[in-house]
Amino acid sequence: MILPAFTQAEVLTYSWPTNAGPLDPRGYSPNQMYAQAMVYEPLVRYRADGSVEPWLATHWDISPDGLIYTFTLRDGVRFSDGSVFDADAAKTNIEAVMANRKRHAWMELVETIDHVETPDANTLRLILKHPYYPTLLELAQVRPLRFAAPDAQPGRPVGTGPWQLVESRRGEFDRFARNPYYWGPRPVYDEVLVKVIPDPSSRAIALETGQLDLIQGSEGEVSADTFERLKGKGYHTAISAPLATRVIALNSNLAPTNELAVRQAINWAVNKDAIVKHVLYDLEPRADALFSTNLPYTDIGLKPYDYSPDKAREALEQAGWVLKSGEKIRYKNGQPLRLELCFYGANALQKSVAEVVQANLGSLGFDVVLKGEDEGALVERQRDGRFGMIFAETWGAPYDPHSFVSSMRYAGHADYQAQKGLPMKAMIDQEIGEVLASVDEDKRQTLYRHLLTTLHEQAVYLPISYLTATSVSRDSVENVQFGSTLFDVPFEVMKPAGN
Repeated sequence: MILPAFTQAEVLTYSWPTNAGPLDPRGYSPNQMYAQAMVYEPLVRYRADGSVEPWLATHWDISPDGLIYTFTLRDGVRFSDGSVFDADAAKTNIEAVMANRKRHAWMELVETIDHVETPDANTLRLILKHPYYPTLLELAQVRPLRFAAPDAQPGRPVGTGPWQLVESRRGEFDRFARNPYYWGPRPVYDEVLVKVIPDPSSRAIALETGQLDLIQGSEGEVSADTFERLKGKGYHTAISAPLATRVIALNSNLAPTNELAVRQAINWAVNKDAIVKHVLYDLEPRADALFSTNLPYTDIGLKPYDYSPDKAREALEQAGWVLKSGEKIRYKNGQPLRLELCFYGANALQKSVAEVVQANLGSLGFDVVLKGEDEGALVERQRDGRFGMIFAETWGAPYDPHSFVSSMRYAGHADYQAQKGLPMKAMIDQEIGEVLASVDEDKRQTLYRHLLTTLHEQAVYLPISYLTATSVSRDSVENVQFGSTLFDVPFEVMKPAGN
């Protein structure tokens, strides 16, 4: 008797600081976005050039008034439990989001959808209350408008994506197996084993000792200095294109940053090239504007605030901020040039950047007080405006610029508080509403140009660098690629060496 040959499963080992979570497609923390993107899919998918491509929908039509979006759904798509994905399944998911609008209020599309129609099994129609040009972009986001099997057992994540979560051990690992019903190209790996390793240094050791094949992501999965060290040891390394912006918001509603001259001086005074070289190890390019130019509507030729302590000094002196001989701090009308710089205290990188900013501004007569806070306290400062400067990040594709700009109108965001003191704040908020509702492409271009130019000239932000994802892998894995956003890792295109 001839026994069948034993075939060992091909497993890609990866890591993440925490478990993937319950993977509710409409859930937030502790659901991890990279894992949600493995399991659940959108109607359309975001491309790196800022456009969208067909995904679960193969075609769409938009009515001339921008109120009706009609999608033709892909034939033959099944969930990982074998059930059929069709218009009714899509409608059930979207209506579940609409039934809990308050939870998803950050996404304007959720409030904008009036109702959903299903003319037939392969046709899905969204009827909007008013035109909203980012509709397709928001449908491409990781959550909450992706699709789970309507009849799946409670607590069981069942999507149409290339992977399904088959085992999870708290604090140890999550195991994803290939979806046997996947409609797209079959992943070469049978499984992705995601080990829970909270510490970046321990993660690097795991890679070097063969416990991991891949470290990849944009949230400090490997430190900048370790990335350089591993690169020097011959591991495969790569850096993505800009995906979001590391930025410091300046409070226009609180002295002394309520003065334009002070905000401009801060922008001229900070040596971003030094931060990029010595803190970020050249892994993130210097940022000269709130958004990188590879995003829609952002390539508008804004003039950078070059590093120029002389310009900063001149602006301060012309505004009446005097540095007397023998003193280290400037004063105006008896008030010191003092402000707080708030950052997440557990984030070593933010702390390092904050210390450089403190030193740069201190050399010009600022008294910068560093405030390292826990996450909850930092969120409260963002909500109530108790900051002079505060660290932030833009949301990245496919949220930038439209979702990030939209959030500027709401008091719970640091951006609203930072802009609150601007004399043209009401105009900014009005133009944001206009640009999001415009069905005229030329008008959108004009409005974005005016909005982004105004914020830039008002120096409400100190852009530091453009966030990137990094990747380090062993020879055991090939075809390692980046996703088009901060939140997806395309395991399905990777393959074992030699395959």
